[in-house]
Amino acid sequence: MTLIRRQLESPFFPDWLEDFFSGEVNPLTKSRLASVPMVNVFENDDEFRIELATPGLKKEDIRISLDNDVITISANNESEVTKENENCTKQEYSYMSFNRSFTLPDAADIEKIDAKTEDGILKITIAKKEEKKVKPAREIAIK
Repeated sequence: MTLIRRQLESPFFPDWLEDFFSGEVNPLTKSRLASVPMVNVFENDDEFRIELATPGLKKEDIRISLDNDVITISANNESEVTKENENCTKQEYSYMSFNRSFTLPDAADIEKIDAKTEDGILKITIAKKEEKKVKPAREIAIK
């Protein structure tokens, strides 16, 4: 499975600086780290599994789409908190949006994809095609 990285093109930075500043941890824009969820990708003999950290998001906020062999996970979440007392009013707005894409390998069965969210983790399971599964070694009898 391949993660599709966003390309940031800047006429101001040389290529080596652009590589440094386009990573997940950007010292100039630390907020990007909070807006792109961390991901784990697992593979076993029967399936692929993608797990994204999505704390505070409801399943209604998350969208999963499949276009050809690219699975895209995106979310939009807006919230507003208002606290009032006799001297002041405080309003806080929160907006979270992200988009992560993965290219599925040939072994992935795109007809068998399941997703669930549990304890702030989005888990996407993609079954492998029967003919692509690793089969155990065996001996062939000579007739």
